[in-house]
Amino acid sequence: MSDIQGLSIDEGMEITLHFTLKLEDGTQVDSTRDKAPATFQLGDGNLPPGFEQPIKGMSAGESGSFAITPEHAFGQHNPQNIQVIKREDFTSEDPEEGMVMSFADAAGGELPGVIKSVDDERVEVDFNHPLAGRTLTFEVEVIEVKPATTH
Repeated sequence: MSDIQGLSIDEGMEITLHFTLKLEDGTQVDSTRDKAPATFQLGDGNLPPGFEQPIKGMSAGESGSFAITPEHAFGQHNPQNIQVIKREDFTSEDPEEGMVMSFADAAGGELPGVIKSVDDERVEVDFNHPLAGRTLTFEVEVIEVKPATTH
């Protein structure tokens, strides 16, 4: 059994960590603190690249807090991602402001949209990621770093 202490986060490593994601005002968006830590392989798509970059080189036992800009998190808010849909096209349920609904995209996949406004004829839907345009604070506590095993 090789000694895995001292390994640092890099490509091909499996990382177990606790994280907390906060908005600019300190509001917590997501966290593993109240549940099991997250385990993933660097580069497997579980974390956006902008979240992987700052933790590279960290080792088990280290903690850090990183500001992730919108370009490296969920992108800038794009006004073109706000669509107006006819009110009559909503047959399954009544849209309400602030509600998140699932829509079919062109490829047949699902696309979440947030209802921005509703009137008798039109519904305005925002298809931007809810965290688009936000600078996020990514707090990390690295628990374990080990070579990833292929299954």
